[in-house]
Amino acid sequence: MESRGVTTGPYRATKLWNEVTTCFRAGMPLRKHRQNFKKHGNCFTACEAVDWLYELLRSNSNFGPEVTRQQTVQLLRKFLKNHVIEDVKGRWGSENLDDNSQLFRFPTTSPLKSIPRHHPELRKSSLENISKEKESIFKLRHLSRRTPKKHVYQETTENVKSEIGGENKENPVEEREISQEDIEEIWRHIILMHLHTILGTLSLEEVLDPAQVIPQYIIYNMANTSKHGVVVLQNKADDLPHWVLSAMKCLANWPRSNDLSQPTYVGFERDVFRTIADYFLDLPEPLLTFKYYELFVNILGLLQPHLERVAIDALQVCCLLLPPPNRRKLQLLMRMTSRMSQNVDMPKLHDLMGTRSLMIQTFSRCVLRCAEEVDLDELLAARLVSFLMDHHQEILQVPSHLQAAVEKHLDCLRKGHITYPGDELIAALPTYSYCKQISTQEFDEQKISTSQVAIAELLENIIKDKSLSLKEKKKKLKQFQKEYPAIYQKRFPTTESEATVFGDKPTIRQPMLILRKPKFRSLRY
Repeated sequence: MESRGVTTGPYRATKLWNEVTTCFRAGMPLRKHRQNFKKHGNCFTACEAVDWLYELLRSNSNFGPEVTRQQTVQLLRKFLKNHVIEDVKGRWGSENLDDNSQLFRFPTTSPLKSIPRHHPELRKSSLENISKEKESIFKLRHLSRRTPKKHVYQETTENVKSEIGGENKENPVEEREISQEDIEEIWRHIILMHLHTILGTLSLEEVLDPAQVIPQYIIYNMANTSKHGVVVLQNKADDLPHWVLSAMKCLANWPRSNDLSQPTYVGFERDVFRTIADYFLDLPEPLLTFKYYELFVNILGLLQPHLERVAIDALQVCCLLLPPPNRRKLQLLMRMTSRMSQNVDMPKLHDLMGTRSLMIQTFSRCVLRCAEEVDLDELLAARLVSFLMDHHQEILQVPSHLQAAVEKHLDCLRKGHITYPGDELIAALPTYSYCKQISTQEFDEQKISTSQVAIAELLENIIKDKSLSLKEKKKKLKQFQKEYPAIYQKRFPTTESEATVFGDKPTIRQPMLILRKPKFRSLRY
């Protein structure tokens, strides 16, 4: 099964649901089966469905090879509950499905879910948010034009340019005071610009409300960190309980942390892990919060091998938006799960799955989920948690380039320089390029043309290489002519064109006369 394109945009989970169900109905093989001495046509067993859907999900770029067979079974249970499939007796509405020989079929009704349309009020709210964002940008530009004294406005254009260029050093402009409101507006604008650049979308309004970007959270997350980069909370009431921190430290450093003061009974590790899992699963909201669900789900579309660096940068910025307590909990959870999954000395915590799979299945729901239950939440969250575990050190570190961009803009505001928000950010942002799919014919044509251009450049390099002697150059050109006669003929269509490269041709020596050897007669008589 070929990998399908990455699905993006708002309501991505609903679009993925429709895509998977459509592919499943269209591609799942149907045949006759016998059960309880009775034949059933156009049906399939649960085991056959798991096999086919498992391969579909693993080859689909929206889910990837991290999908497990157990997750596939869970998705089929969702199918049965939502009447995508039914048993051969027409029963559905439950999740009574296992990886066995039970028979199922497709109902005649469509399983597709309708994608919500923008309600007029929601559309109005969205337009208001865009208007507010534009107003914010206008204010920032106005701030960047303001200078502290009235007489500065009356200076000539030449003097203003001189001050900006640093030529008028004798009378520097008095620096203006930067308010906390200015700093917060600059942070909001730069974060939005950065996300807009990374995600490559025309507008962020459908995945992120600008009002949801809270500069106070970003500033705190950037400034208050430990030597390991973990957020330090001033209000200890928002932190993890002491017993949870102790339990997480115990498993993260196992077995070094297991001193004599701790019990050593069989199953102790499982009990500690269950204590941690119960705490996180009881949280009223996932660590990535409900309001950022669409944003993080859309970033999942970047989890491709060639876009891994882009996904890391996107997640790095988005995790700055989190409330500081959520960011700290996420950091500590990812550090613990990553260490546990890589610890070869960690005892087996589950009878049927490895430590890494257990970490992903246990904590995916408390990291990412929608406020309204979405059927693909488990698969999407599992993929994100797997990526976070592998790259948490990069993703959850403080991005210094954002701090530098903000400081540069604040410096411009203090000096009254005319700058536009984002000009300095564009230079600091990494450049991302996205591949555009072309046909096989275009690829073959480009492959030939590109190769010919490269070979022609090689010929020119040989011609212009001054380090080669005339003899060596001619030798290389002769070899080139033998290997690529068409390109050589195009460059040197006539002998005169060759002469212009090598200068005047040397005169050809006349062939020496072949003299007949004289016959010597013997002097003897």
